[in-house]
Amino acid sequence: MKKSPRILFFSLFLLGFMTFVQLGLAQAPPPPPVDKGTNSNKGPGGAPIDGGVIVALAMVAGYGTWKLLKTIQKKKQSVGN
Repeated sequence: MKKSPRILFFSLFLLGFMTFVQLGLAQAPPPPPVDKGTNSNKGPGGAPIDGGVIVALAMVAGYGTWKLLKTIQKKKQSVGN
């Protein structure tokens, strides 16, 4: 008997979600211009990624160095004992 109210509640919740989700949908975007890519109509240039790549590489190098030093320290401790 306990499963029956759960199934009913879940079914109603799912049905309500599927019904009301349609209200929140946005409009479709406008169609692209016909002459896209010509000199008169070019898209944005994009975001520069050089600063982020340098920071990411520096973080990876630092993490690798830290892991290497931890491994060397553990090996020294195990050899010393």
